[in-house]
Amino acid sequence: MWDRQIPELSRHWRVFRFDMPGHGGAPAHPCGSVGELAERLLATLDELGVQRFGYAGCALGGAIGVELALRHPQRVASLALISASPRFGTADEFRQRGVIVRSNGLDPIARSAPERWFTPGFAAAQPAITDWAVQMVRTTDPGCYIAACEALAAFDVRAELGRTGVPTLVLVGSEDQVTGQGEARTLVAGIPDARLAVVPGASHLAPVEQPAAVTDLLVRHFSSAWQAAPDTATGQSAIAAPPVKPVLAPPPPAPMAEIAPMEQPEAAGSVRPDPYDAGMKVRREVLGDAHVDKALASADDFSGDFQELITRYAWGEVWNRPGLDRRSRSCVTLTALVAGGHLDELAFHTRAALRNGLTPAEIKEVLIQAAVYCGVPAANSAFKVAQAVIREETTPQE
Repeated sequence: MWDRQIPELSRHWRVFRFDMPGHGGAPAHPCGSVGELAERLLATLDELGVQRFGYAGCALGGAIGVELALRHPQRVASLALISASPRFGTADEFRQRGVIVRSNGLDPIARSAPERWFTPGFAAAQPAITDWAVQMVRTTDPGCYIAACEALAAFDVRAELGRTGVPTLVLVGSEDQVTGQGEARTLVAGIPDARLAVVPGASHLAPVEQPAAVTDLLVRHFSSAWQAAPDTATGQSAIAAPPVKPVLAPPPPAPMAEIAPMEQPEAAGSVRPDPYDAGMKVRREVLGDAHVDKALASADDFSGDFQELITRYAWGEVWNRPGLDRRSRSCVTLTALVAGGHLDELAFHTRAALRNGLTPAEIKEVLIQAAVYCGVPAANSAFKVAQAVIREETTPQE
C-alpha cells in the first residue's frame, strides 16, 4: 500500500517496509498485542543496525507507532499517524470480528473491505485496486487476522497520549468512516507536539486513494519536524512505514530453559490481593463489555453485592486460575448449564465460548456429548438456544 510513496521518500531517507504476521506472505506467527508487534519491529530494526528512525503507520500500523513512541521514546525521532486512533472502536466489535472469521473464514470480511477503506467513487473507478484490497484480506492467515483483532481490542492509550514526546503528524481522510476526524482530533489534543492534516476525497486507506497528497505531507513533516540525527551505527536515518494490515519477522526462538524463582510461602498475617479488578478484566474479555455493562447498570442495593461476588470469585478466582485455558473452561461451563437447564445463562455463555475460540462445530460436539450425560430433553433445549446465538453471532453485518 506504500508503493506510490516509496520513490519520493527514498530520495531523502533509507526506507523500510514491513508486513504484519501472516499478512502479505509473511510468516504466520500470531501477535496478540500491539506491544508485541512493536517489540518484533524493534528486533528487526536492531538486526538492520537502525537505532533511531522516523515512523509512518496506517491504522494498526499507526497503533504500533504510538506504542513505539510511548515505550521506546529514545528510538523514535518523528511520527506520522495515518487513519489512526488512541482506541479503535470497542473490544466487543473486534472480538465479534474474530468470531465471524473462525466461523466463516475471511471471505465475508474481505468482500466488505473496499466499502470500509475507499470512497465509493474511487472503488468504482479503480477496480484493480479494489480487487487488490479484497485479495489482500482473503489471503491473510486467519489465525494472524484474529490475533490482530485481539491486539486492537486491547489497545487503548487515551490516558497516555500526553507522554508522546516526538513531533507527530496526524493524517486523516475527510471521508474516513472507520477512524475519522473525531479520532484524529483526539490524538492531536492529547499529543503535545502534534499537527492535524485532513486529506480531501480520501477514506480509510488515504495513502492508496490520495497518494500524492499523502506523500507531500510525509515529506514535509519528516523534513521539517524531524531534526534527523544520524544513526550512530550506519550514519543513516530510517523511516519504517508499515502497511495497514502487516507483520514482521518470526519471533525470536524461545530459550531452551527458564529458571524461575521458587514461590515463597505467604508470610504470617499477609493479605491476599483483592481479585475484583482481575475478575472484572476477565469477565469483560469473556462476556463482552456490552453484557457486563448491562448487568452492572441494572444492579441496585438488592443485587449489587451479588454482582460484586461473581466478579470477585467466579471471574477473579475461578476463571482466572491457570490450570485450564478459556476454551476448556467454556466447554465445562456449557455442559454444566445444560445439566442445570439454565438456558438464559447458556445463551450468553455460548457467545462467550465463541469469543474464547470455540467454533460452532466444537460447540455442537459439546452439546451432543452433554445429551448423553445430561439427557436428550435438556440438550434439545440447549441446541435451540445455542443455534440462535450462533446464527446471530456468525452472520456478517451488512
